[in-house]
Amino acid sequence: MLGTEDILSGVRYPPLCELIRMKVLIADEVNPLAPSKLRAAGFEVTEDFDITPEELSAAIKDYDVLVVRSRTKVTKDIIAAGSKLKLIGRVGVGLDNIDAKAAEAARIKVVNTPQMSTVAVAELVMAMMLCLVRPVHLANESAKKGLWEKKKFRGSELNGKVLGVVGFGRIGRAVAERAKAFNMSILVYDVVVDEAAMKRLNAERVSTVGEVVRRSDIVTLHVPLMPETFHMFDSKLLSSFKDGALLINASRGEVVDTKALAAAIKSGKLAGAALDVLEHEPPVEPHELELAKMPNVIVTPHIGAQTKEAQVVGAIAIAENIINAFRTL
Repeated sequence: MLGTEDILSGVRYPPLCELIRMKVLIADEVNPLAPSKLRAAGFEVTEDFDITPEELSAAIKDYDVLVVRSRTKVTKDIIAAGSKLKLIGRVGVGLDNIDAKAAEAARIKVVNTPQMSTVAVAELVMAMMLCLVRPVHLANESAKKGLWEKKKFRGSELNGKVLGVVGFGRIGRAVAERAKAFNMSILVYDVVVDEAAMKRLNAERVSTVGEVVRRSDIVTLHVPLMPETFHMFDSKLLSSFKDGALLINASRGEVVDTKALAAAIKSGKLAGAALDVLEHEPPVEPHELELAKMPNVIVTPHIGAQTKEAQVVGAIAIAENIINAFRTL
């Protein structure tokens, strides 16, 4: 059999005879480039963006590959039901909606696309940061009501402020680079850091999260969800913040104890927060609903990667990762 030509990029893949029989289920909405590239490589692709957990459990036995985003939870039961399943692809950075241990035990390969959302999330964080110090969203809402409350919306500047970056991976570094352009000082906490980036940004590495929050005017979170980071920002740590500091979380909702966060904001300890993620999405707990309604809290529905550009990058990356993975399986 001759190699398959990718009709979208002109790339010619090596012969993949067995892929003709490989079936892919895409369970969450992705850019059409992903299924197009997979079909061009010889995969049989089914798209079902509204599939329920029960339907997925019944259907997964017929598929070799499952592709998800954040909506679909790939539990150990779904993995166990996937008798033919060889690979799970996650369009996105985190893998917390996939039972990675169950997949490893079943010898199922898991791939993701960590590069897709770096710029998109970094820019969202900067937008949130600017809105926290200059409440453009509230001023706009007021003006649209026919009001002209100029004195009500006096803010502050990012210039000269200290930004604490907790988690200095791709996204943390991208946020720091943009914050540096606003003449902010950068504090960094992470287990491992990119020393070249630290030097380029004239950033300071600190040894504890506690030191970051004590010294920062704004703290932004970019850590994965692990046992060590679950409720990392609890009532004790939140009480260590500077009075009037701000918190931004665009990582994972469970990193912050949102009940404790609501209390810290209501008490005035924190001046506000911006959250693209919550412990429950959509919010269901009373304190989460209360947080979402606070005027000094910005809540967005997990839109970090929701840019046209990021969706294209993610679609291309997941398709290429799947194709390349089957060359080595």
